[in-house]
Amino acid sequence: MCGVFGIIGDYSPHKAREALATLTHRGRDHCGIEEDHGYFLAHQRLSITDAHARSHQPMRRGSLLISFNGEIYNHKALRERLSGSTWETSSDTEVILRAYEEWGIACVEHLEGMFAFALMDGDKLFLVRDRFGKKPLFYHQGKGSFVFASEIKAIKPFLPSVEMNHEALHSYLSFLAPTPPHTFYKGIEKLESGEWLCFERGKITKHRYYDLLNAPSTQITDLAAALERIEEELHRSIALRLDTEAPTAALLSGGLDSAMICAIAARQGKKLPVFTLGYNEYGAYDERANARTTAEYLGLEHTEVIISKEDFNDHLDELLIHMDEPLNDPAALPLSLLLKKIAADGYKVILSGEGSDELFLGYRQYFEYLDIEKAASLHHKNWLKKYFHSNFSMNREWEWYKRVFDDTLLFRTSGDKFTDLQQNKLFRRNVRDNESLRFLQNYRDMFEQSAHSDPSIWYSMIDLKLFVGEHFLTKLDRVSMAHTIEARTPFLDHRLAQSVLSIDPALRIGSGETKTLLKQIARNYLSDEIIDRKKKGFANPYMEWLIASGRIELIREVNAKTGLFHPHVIDEYIEMGRKGRFKQHVWGLYVLSHWMNRELL
Repeated sequence: MCGVFGIIGDYSPHKAREALATLTHRGRDHCGIEEDHGYFLAHQRLSITDAHARSHQPMRRGSLLISFNGEIYNHKALRERLSGSTWETSSDTEVILRAYEEWGIACVEHLEGMFAFALMDGDKLFLVRDRFGKKPLFYHQGKGSFVFASEIKAIKPFLPSVEMNHEALHSYLSFLAPTPPHTFYKGIEKLESGEWLCFERGKITKHRYYDLLNAPSTQITDLAAALERIEEELHRSIALRLDTEAPTAALLSGGLDSAMICAIAARQGKKLPVFTLGYNEYGAYDERANARTTAEYLGLEHTEVIISKEDFNDHLDELLIHMDEPLNDPAALPLSLLLKKIAADGYKVILSGEGSDELFLGYRQYFEYLDIEKAASLHHKNWLKKYFHSNFSMNREWEWYKRVFDDTLLFRTSGDKFTDLQQNKLFRRNVRDNESLRFLQNYRDMFEQSAHSDPSIWYSMIDLKLFVGEHFLTKLDRVSMAHTIEARTPFLDHRLAQSVLSIDPALRIGSGETKTLLKQIARNYLSDEIIDRKKKGFANPYMEWLIASGRIELIREVNAKTGLFHPHVIDEYIEMGRKGRFKQHVWGLYVLSHWMNRELL
């Protein structure tokens, strides 16, 4: 993977290079710069495809200039389609340039992979982000210049001052991460997944080039055909992501998703070394035994990485600073420490299982939501509506039923954390009920205008867009690139995803068992013990460590200085966190406090 950075307009060469240096971790193999009057385009390279110096970036082809971060998995097939071209490298970067010559910016529709790139064509600058948002791009339009980069830290020096974007704050509290185009820095925005931006003569235009909902509705109604299609697409997706000479490993939890990736890779003749996290003092969070069983079953080389309270305390500040802005994901630090070990062992590529839960309905709460949706059809629900409004509760079930009886949107991503009424209680200003729906409205409109109507399709679509795209993939990109590792996610292949969403929802839901389709396929590769064991998720003892370290008090200390929240409500959350309740709410407040303390105070 790599780092992209550039400026269009006036710039200081010294300041531009200082900003570029903040992205060194994203690619240590080469640093390239192309500059002239009115532009500065640069690239930090992690060499994966065609590591030769001829493929260094920024890369020119005629009048075109590109800085590209990612991997185009179908670049070999595209070379054949673009036959007649003269090729100077074996890189996928050159394929993008040639594809642009052939199809213009519509070339993005032909690319399969993960990518974010800046492409200059005369007075036009295109910024492009891949379909699921695996690779990021941020930008800032200032006085006399337009600055863009793979991470916020490279753009921040160009801000006139640091101010908090309150839209980012509220969407973060609601959905664990700022929703596009917002970032916590007023003046810095992020490109949305499946979107390109054109900057020309001081003006910005945007275009959404990809919509997952364009997959046909209920095209596959036969179970056997559905299973066959999914298995074929999984094999194709994994094979594409294994087509590399770079040292490659896989993350292995005790769950089904990572086990399936490794099992199919093994069936294709590649037994991947695997790495698992463990916690000696916290057996409830430890997946080493289950992962060990999977590794032994598949005959894989297995490395276990133990994380301690001391590791947490020693590395947390460094990680939160590296993340640039608040992200409410307690698994970021354990994952970072795991990837640090993987990098130290010499691996440059890892495979990970993000996206499977959202595609195959892997969360038990999906089925709880589907059940509660039925309450909307009750003819005599006014009494229940009045009762719920008169008896506020912090419990999530209360919120779910209130939404149904109010005839408002029930499912608002699996990252639905601080509800509007919880925020109203927390803030020293009024927050109206359903105020956060403004962050979802465009996506809901897309769903209602599509050929799909089943609620489960909405669940998958909005989770892939925000819960995965802006939450999980933000974490995966930042922590993997912090250790100069490329992370590949086979379940987040757009052809696979479109195939799954074109299956009759009744087949995907089945009898109410999570991942019913994937589990049926898995029985061709894994034992029943591995397939049927209870899901743990990427859990870790973050709250125990936060309390034991005394760090939790930072929430009170920062709030005393900012006055943002009611102190007694902060006290209530901290007390609930000590009792093991509302833990991720408290973690989100801590991460937010950490950012405000270093950036605003």
